[in-house]
Amino acid sequence: MRRDVLELRQFYSTALGQRVRELVSRKLVQAWGDGRGLDVLGLGYATPYLELFRSRARRCLALMPAAQGVEVWPSKAPRLSCLSEEAALPLPNALFDRVVLIHALEESLDPLAFLQETMRVLAPSGRVIVVAANRRGPWANAEATPFGHGQPFTRRQLETLVRAAGLEPAAWSRALYLPPLNALARWADVFEPLGARLWPGLSGLILLEAVKQTYAIKPRAKPARVRVALPGLARPGAIGQTLPPSRQIHSLHARSWRFGGFGLRLGRRALGRRNTL
Repeated sequence: MRRDVLELRQFYSTALGQRVRELVSRKLVQAWGDGRGLDVLGLGYATPYLELFRSRARRCLALMPAAQGVEVWPSKAPRLSCLSEEAALPLPNALFDRVVLIHALEESLDPLAFLQETMRVLAPSGRVIVVAANRRGPWANAEATPFGHGQPFTRRQLETLVRAAGLEPAAWSRALYLPPLNALARWADVFEPLGARLWPGLSGLILLEAVKQTYAIKPRAKPARVRVALPGLARPGAIGQTLPPSRQIHSLHARSWRFGGFGLRLGRRALGRRNTL
């Protein structure tokens, strides 16, 4: 069962939620920059992170699962968010250059179908970042946060899942070494470098970047029929023209070599008849 959109919005209004947003946003900017000139899509509950790209991206859109609910985003501009079924995104093929999934796969009824739809709307050579709770991290058991619900993942499980959807893993990272306690939120900048050095496997989140690879299909070559003109048959442009008797004898002799010994005897007979004329 998915968390309601109101619960997600309430979490990101807390000090701990704001710290999570800052830490994950740093990773997204490191991977994609400011998204200038790109088409960016957010799936799950990605609006806290899409603000990074909305002002510079060519197109920016947020799709939220129907079971979760949708929030009005942005609040003071034309709406860029809508409800959608996970396995039937209302988008054309190959539209977006970048897609971020957060609060998306953990509570999905069919994560593979969700990723396959993501791959469909991703442009050739486009990139997707999947943000998921780390199965070995403390955040996967913190039920007071959205990351403590649903199915967490290991890095290998995420790699297997994105490959099954037709995507190729390209890079990965970890984030959120901060304990899931609101009282420690202000110490996030201390816990992040310390945790990455001392206990890297206990991060709260895994970020996996995958790319959509397309391959050119080489057409099967069909054997071409080549018309070969034998010497003395006809000049170019005179195909089908009737030859005089003397030229027909030469033509018969030239074609006879294709039939082995029988052709050789047939050619000799033709030459013999020519000598009697």
